[in-house]
Amino acid sequence: MTAYPLRALLAISCGLLLAACGADEAAAPSTPALSVSVDEPAMQSLPRRIAASGSIAAWEEVVLGVELTGQRVASVEVEVGDVVEKGQPLLKLDTRTLAMELRQAEANLQVASANARRGERLRREQLVAASEAEQLIAGEITARAQAENARLRMEFATLRAPHDGVISARSVQPGQVVTAGAELLRLIRDQRLEWRAEVPEAALVQIGNGMPVRLQAPDGQPVEGTVRTISPGLDSRSRTGTVYADLPDPGGLRAGMYAPGEILLAEREVRTVPAAAIVERDGYRYLFVLGEGNVVAQRRVELGARSGNVVEIREGLDGDERVVVEGAGFLADGDLVRVVAASEG
Repeated sequence: MTAYPLRALLAISCGLLLAACGADEAAAPSTPALSVSVDEPAMQSLPRRIAASGSIAAWEEVVLGVELTGQRVASVEVEVGDVVEKGQPLLKLDTRTLAMELRQAEANLQVASANARRGERLRREQLVAASEAEQLIAGEITARAQAENARLRMEFATLRAPHDGVISARSVQPGQVVTAGAELLRLIRDQRLEWRAEVPEAALVQIGNGMPVRLQAPDGQPVEGTVRTISPGLDSRSRTGTVYADLPDPGGLRAGMYAPGEILLAEREVRTVPAAAIVERDGYRYLFVLGEGNVVAQRRVELGARSGNVVEIREGLDGDERVVVEGAGFLADGDLVRVVAASEG
């Protein structure tokens, strides 16, 4: 009778021991999901940025034409894209008619000058009335003015560059009969381009003359510039104002292009992490923070300015936390990881 309870107690004891072992195995840590590298947030000075887009335009584009009507174009000395210097001939008109007019005006001046000298002599000798002598003298003045006008028309037959610059448009061909004031060429003065960015009113009040801007050319190269001036008024419908920025070296940018860019405001101290640590999911940005036992926690964050390979964290991160950099994109909240050096990740 006493042996049976003893065997029962042994069986219960073995069962409890096996259950305890099973519980220990269930509580044991799982295998790390991934090897990752981690980094600590850093405080850095980054410029505040205002993103904007706008057109590239000539700072001053000069419309060029001639001051004569009815003259035929003899030659066009430039093509679109040519860099020219002030005073350089750009276009020449046929001067045969103008040369004939000048020779006739000079001949008339010689006759008028001779008549004026004769009139002065006759007046001194009182051989003619004073009014007749004055008429002869006045004839020389008129002839001189006509000769000067003929010389000026000859000068107008050559269109010269009023400034240094680059030819941006041409709408004239040799043999064409031109009229005064008609557009024949366009010149971008001093080859100077500017960026005209449309900026919302809330951001416009933060911008001042002299602030740096940075654009991106079509070939991917950055282009630096400086805010020259800001429009004094806003568009009543879009509530935006125009920022004009000089581009001393426009690189691959050309007038008429549309370019994205940013205006750099004053620098400030911000908390940053490597840009590679940011994970985008479902329209939000996250970091994976390393916790106790190398278990990571997914943390939603708000980003700020970017500079190179770092990004500002405005909200969602404390200063003493370590974040996953390499391997962050493959993690889920609560994963166990193995931390390795960045060169091994």
